[in-house]
Amino acid sequence: MTRVAIIGAGISGLSAAYAIEQGAAQAGLEVEVVVLEKENRLGGKIWSIQEEGYLCEWGPNGFLDNKPMTLDLCDRLGIRDRLLRSNDNARKRFIYAGGELHRLPENGPSFLKSNLISWPGKLRLAYEMLVPANTGAADETLADFGRRRLGSEALDRLIAPMVAGIFAGDPETMSLKSCFPRIYQLEREYGGLIKAMVKLARKKRADRKAGKVVSSAAGPGGILTSFQNGIQELAGGTAAGLSSEVRTGVSVAGINAVDGGYQLLLDSGETLDADVVLSAAPAHALAGMLEGIDASMAETLRDIPYAPMNVVCFGYEKAKIARNLDGFGYLIPKKEGKGILGTLWDSSIFPNRAPEGHVLLRSMMGGATNPAAIDLSDDEVKARVMADLKEIMGIDVEPDFVRIFRHQRAIPQYTVGHGKRLLALDEQLCAHPGLFLTGNSYFGVGLNDCVNSSNQIAERVIAYLKTPQG
Repeated sequence: MTRVAIIGAGISGLSAAYAIEQGAAQAGLEVEVVVLEKENRLGGKIWSIQEEGYLCEWGPNGFLDNKPMTLDLCDRLGIRDRLLRSNDNARKRFIYAGGELHRLPENGPSFLKSNLISWPGKLRLAYEMLVPANTGAADETLADFGRRRLGSEALDRLIAPMVAGIFAGDPETMSLKSCFPRIYQLEREYGGLIKAMVKLARKKRADRKAGKVVSSAAGPGGILTSFQNGIQELAGGTAAGLSSEVRTGVSVAGINAVDGGYQLLLDSGETLDADVVLSAAPAHALAGMLEGIDASMAETLRDIPYAPMNVVCFGYEKAKIARNLDGFGYLIPKKEGKGILGTLWDSSIFPNRAPEGHVLLRSMMGGATNPAAIDLSDDEVKARVMADLKEIMGIDVEPDFVRIFRHQRAIPQYTVGHGKRLLALDEQLCAHPGLFLTGNSYFGVGLNDCVNSSNQIAERVIAYLKTPQG
């Protein structure tokens, strides 16, 4: 029987294991899948922690339903009926700028009325239609793209907060092509973003008239979706759907090439032989495992940087909060000089996130623009978050509940040159048949991206297993 060893039991590793099991069964292959996880729990960055009636997400708090990957996985697992969609509050998102919270405009009229962007900034946005398309091959930063097409004000107040919210990243270093490939393609295909919006809207209207199914108008990014008991139900449901062996508390120290496959060296001193190895571990962790067989590949993996992050959960009695929390939360442009990147009003997004009569706020601190925050003491982290919440939301009382989660390497950064690094990895993998990579280090950091990447790599693993080796 062929053995496939998967390193990492986050959603990438678990969904890849499930897809390989299903693909092998359909292809009539006898495959034994073994999943190894260094932590004593499953889920990787997914971890829903319930304490004192609060439900705190250690990492991501859900996925968007505008892409089918994770929804399809839930269908196959039989857990779609357990999904929980965010409240309508989630449509109301804010940016803190100029000393006040501005609701993000959802349409043209609301944009014109909004004070988030000044009138000169709005005129500069309109000028985008006249900006020539960049058809060069250079890997452009998000900041350069934003200034070129939309102007500096839109970069500071729209693009930079969005990049911080998704990647905890710095637009001055992040790659447009790798972070937002769709935007990169729209400019090249239509000549600009406004031109693309107009033409795509016309196409959607024509498709409707022709009776074709078009995407929902639920919002530009879809509806945030989770589970009643937190997003950890996704990891738990995927693990429950496996027939594979999943071993927790098992750390892989190294990978050696042997005749017919690979030998995994475990920290316990044991070894595990496998015909195929699929790594769903972070790039930096895999680099250490591969140092002995491919130092060049290890170096390429280490060139993928990660941003640190503190996730700070504050719980309050609702009566102590004067501000209306009817919304998703807010992001803060770097130029505002605050200690946090933004705050999500978690108990307004999903039910069951705080005890009755209480609210849960979850603030993000650190990221690529403030990496030193990871080294602050708990008291300093708490004090800085409280200071920002007092200034921005008028909260001048001590939280009743505090939890601080630290991520030394929270989110991979797709900096300029990321595409070249991926090409280099593809070339280096050619020297190691039967070795495959998946995870959020490469083709997207969201849950949908991870599931999609795992599905694609599972297809490649099945194709490899169906091809005679030797």
